[in-house]
Amino acid sequence: MRNDIEQNLKSKICEPASLRKTVATWQSEGKKVVFTNGVFDLLHIGHITYLAKAAELGDKLVIGLNSDSSVKRIKGETRPINSQNGRAALLAALFFVDAVVIFEEDDPLNLITTLMPDILVKGADYSIENIVGANEVLANGGEVKTINFVAGHSSTSIINKIKER
Repeated sequence: MRNDIEQNLKSKICEPASLRKTVATWQSEGKKVVFTNGVFDLLHIGHITYLAKAAELGDKLVIGLNSDSSVKRIKGETRPINSQNGRAALLAALFFVDAVVIFEEDDPLNLITTLMPDILVKGADYSIENIVGANEVLANGGEVKTINFVAGHSSTSIINKIKER
């Protein structure tokens, strides 16, 4: 049974080119593909709630995951806490996640234009005009949505709490 679990996790962690084909197949079957992205360094209830709400917006949930080098450029040299492979496996273990793809750039624009999801989702701390890939998804007939965060939960606050102890 454990081999099945491990194989399932590995099958959800994809390369962009192969995922493009999978997304196209899902879309040809009439399935709505939802895309979101982030660092997801220390997975917490805020992440889980956000991702579950994103999954409810469509039929398939794809997560773009910042690579380790991308996280260092965005968050600083002390991040990420967990490696990209570990973060990808944790996300892939969630039953409502259909695919995880790691990207090297600081933003997911190339990935979004490659996959061209039906629905692009970000946290409500973004305005739609400021969401990377929004114009491209909208121009392709897709939708862009925001989801409210669960207050009081962030990887940074968890890291700071640990440092205080």
